[in-house]
Amino acid sequence: EVQLVESGGGLVQAGGSLKLSCAASGFTFGDYAMGWVRQVPEKAREGLACISVVDGSPIYANSVKGRFTVSRDNARNTVYLQMDRLKPEDADVYYCAVAYERPCTRGFVFDDFGQGTQVTVSS
Repeated sequence: EVQLVESGGGLVQAGGSLKLSCAASGFTFGDYAMGWVRQVPEKAREGLACISVVDGSPIYANSVKGRFTVSRDNARNTVYLQMDRLKPEDADVYYCAVAYERPCTRGFVFDDFGQGTQVTVSS
């Protein structure tokens, strides 16, 4: 059974930082691209970041490029999202995701998602 378990969300002031973690199990973590998306019910899902398998080079959405950093530790089956200079509009539920059939693409297409972790940014 595939499991993606996010942690690290919480309340932070605008301009602050948070680091999200996602522990993966149930599949061969090192074989697949991993990423992060965010969504609240009244908004469309937004792909944020993706890190590939081969060289680990990440891609980012324009909205977070230069502020967020995605990384992975294949030995720990964990993917991270370091979020700096957070803005009130970054408040959302953040989901870890895995792509089984494709490398990272600008479309941020993923196949499985975690349960999400809430990030709240106060102004």
